[in-house]
Amino acid sequence: MEPFIPLISEVVFPITVTLFLLYRIKSKLDSVVQLIQSLPERLSGK
Repeated sequence: MEPFIPLISEVVFPITVTLFLLYRIKSKLDSVVQLIQSLPERLSGK
């Protein structure tokens, strides 16, 4: 069991944090892309 503790702290935890942050960034980027795609419609409406 002891050899797994360094493995978890050095590999599994950073991978988990990275995947979580990538998921959060992806959802925010999707909303930015939708906003940019709707920009021409908004500008032509004025």
